[in-house]
Amino acid sequence: MSRRPERSAPPTEAEVRDEDWYGRTLSAETHTRVAFVDVDLTEVVDDSCVFDGCVFRGVRFNASRHTDAAFLNCTFRACTFFDTSFVRCKLVGSTFDRCTFSSLTVTGGDWSFVGLAGADLRHVRLEGARMREADLTDVRGEGMALRDVDLTGAWLHGTDLSRADLRGADLSTLDPRTVKLAGAVIGVEQAVALAGALGLDVRPE
Repeated sequence: MSRRPERSAPPTEAEVRDEDWYGRTLSAETHTRVAFVDVDLTEVVDDSCVFDGCVFRGVRFNASRHTDAAFLNCTFRACTFFDTSFVRCKLVGSTFDRCTFSSLTVTGGDWSFVGLAGADLRHVRLEGARMREADLTDVRGEGMALRDVDLTGAWLHGTDLSRADLRGADLSTLDPRTVKLAGAVIGVEQAVALAGALGLDVRPE
């Protein structure tokens, strides 16, 4: 199986539609099973908020800053992330569908079981994040950064990581025969592991 089975959006119980939250500061708020539709979150500062089972449709996250926040089992559809940053955030089990990512920065946090299949992540930088069993199949990741990212069990079939910075990332489950890696930057230990995955017998001279 080359792609993780798709999950349906969680059912919602409330809706926020066409609201302008531009530049708001959100602190320790909790939103459960809320549908956010065409909401402007541009330049929002989010400190430790929790969004559980929420659906975001057409939401603008541009220039927003999220620190120690949680988006658990959420669905993002046709959202825009321009110059957006997530620091030590949890997005476990969330799914992104037809979203636009440009200059997105992720530092630390837990993005395990996230669904990003087919996403264009060419202008994304992830550092020190956990992405265990994340679905990255068919991702366009040319030139992106995945520094010190835990990709244990990640789904990477058909992913293009050409020229990507993969130094420090856990590539133990990556099959170099199904991923484009031309020009990718890796460390010596990673190179040995990938050679072994190709069946090469690496020995000291």
